Amino acid sequence: MRYFSKYLFVLLTVLLLNVFIFPSDKESRDDWKKYYLSYKGDACFILYDLKKDKYYIYNEARTLKEFSPASTFKIFNSLTALEIGVVKDENEVIKWDGVDRGREALNKDHSMRSAIKVSAVWYYQEIAGRIGKVRMQHFIDTTQYGNKDIGDSVDDFWLKGKIRITPAQQIEFLKSLYKNELPFSQRSIDLVKDILINEKTGEYILRAKTGWSAGKGPDIGWWVGYIETKDNVYFFVNNMELLNEGDEDGRIDVAKKILSEMGLYR
Repeated sequence: MRYFSKYLFVLLTVLLLNVFIFPSDKESRDDWKKYYLSYKGDACFILYDLKKDKYYIYNEARTLKEFSPASTFKIFNSLTALEIGVVKDENEVIKWDGVDRGREALNKDHSMRSAIKVSAVWYYQEIAGRIGKVRMQHFIDTTQYGNKDIGDSVDDFWLKGKIRITPAQQIEFLKSLYKNELPFSQRSIDLVKDILINEKTGEYILRAKTGWSAGKGPDIGWWVGYIETKDNVYFFVNNMELLNEGDEDGRIDVAKKILSEMGLYR
């Protein structure tokens, strides 16, 4: 009886979480597994159709698990830095510190606009240090970002710390960003939306950010963002284990295949 009660409690908890996180219509897309077969590791994908208020989900159980946000946190970091004014705008340049980080794209001066494109960790560590722990925690708490645990180190907690976020929470954060519902000024939100543009055509605008978390267990890859068409907006999160060299390409490749299948990307 004790074990049955424990099982029932866990089941009810999961059901409640599903109701809270996916409150509207949802459709399981187990067939999307075909796009991950060559990568071997566990993965999940969420696509949310704003107009239909509908979620399309591959591997729902994984979408409720917590992972380090890694470089997807640069979205939040950018918003906070602009809001506080530790950089005046997205084009203010911070001088490279001269440390060779193994990639030519990183070993140079950067603005926020260029740093987010090449995912320059040193730049975002610098602005996080300028923000400081107290102010960073304030905005983390106000936004209810992930598990809200930034720990004691303000300049690497999204890489090495305890902060975690689920793929489902990533979707909700992106929705709030698009709808201007985050606790940041319209100016900060507009600037971050602009620097997140990956592609812009006559048919759509694609805004997105990659992430790569390395630590205990398998490396985890992210690609999160949204695509605006002429009459709708679609939000997506790709989260996958990176088990082999080259698997990181799947973060974007798989997502684009799914978006293409849904008629959203060309």
